[in-house]
Formats: sequence, C-alpha cells, structure tokens
Amino acid sequence: MRGIKRIMSEAEKRGRDWLIAGNVRPTRQRLALAQLLVGDGKNRHVCAESLHAAATSGPEAVSLATVYNTLRTFCEAGLLSEITVDGNKSYFDTRTDEHPHYYWEEDATLTDAPKAAVTFEAVADAPEGTEIARVDVVIRLRTKARD
Repeated sequence: MRGIKRIMSEAEKRGRDWLIAGNVRPTRQRLALAQLLVGDGKNRHVCAESLHAAATSGPEAVSLATVYNTLRTFCEAGLLSEITVDGNKSYFDTRTDEHPHYYWEEDATLTDAPKAAVTFEAVADAPEGTEIARVDVVIRLRTKARD
C-alpha cells in the first residue's frame, strides 16, 4: 500500500537506533537481528546458532552464514563483544563493558558475573610491540558432585 506509513514498534526503534549508534547500515536482515538482540532493552548472550534459531521463527528469513557475518559486523562496530568459551564456541554479548562471565557447563549458557567476582592486583605487561586489547574472564560452573 503506497503512501501508508507503518508505525515502528519500540523493539524495531531500539534495533534501528542501536545500528545507527554503531554506524552500521540498517539492512532488513540486520534490523531483524538487532531487534532480537536489543529490542526489549535487556542484555543478551547468544551464540550464532541460537540467534539463527530465533530469527527463523520471525518474519525475516536469515541464513546461518548471514547471522555469522552480521555478528562479526556488529563486533567490528563495537556493538557486541565476543567471548570465546573454548576453541570452537563463541558467545556474543550486547553488554560491551569489561566484566566477567559465568559459563554454566550443564546447559552451555553464558551469563554476566558480578564485577566484584574477580579482582586483579596486576595484569602482566604486554609483549613488546603489542598492547592489551581487553581481558576476558570466564568462570566455568558445574553442579557439585554429591558425596
């Protein structure tokens, strides 16, 4: 319907504003993923597969390759932080300040840990010609074995 302007939902507006703040061009697919990530105003820890699963249930079809590429774009723009849990599993965090995480081994989820959970007296000097980009701390948790 030409000439009829659609009213943007609050979630769509949050997603669009988030992309604009990161200087990321708001394509349809990026907007759909941004809405899933920040549309409700809450912080998220997602892996590419879980974001893809959420996206496939929505109106905008997004391939897994597009999800990976888009997450990389969001990280490069400073909109997300990537937290690597092991050599082949990464989570993407909408909260970009430095803070520790809990990794729950039983259900393979990542959550924020309180900043006070970890303190550093010192951080090693970076090797010559390098600088420390950030320090990621992941505290792995599992249920205690019963005695």
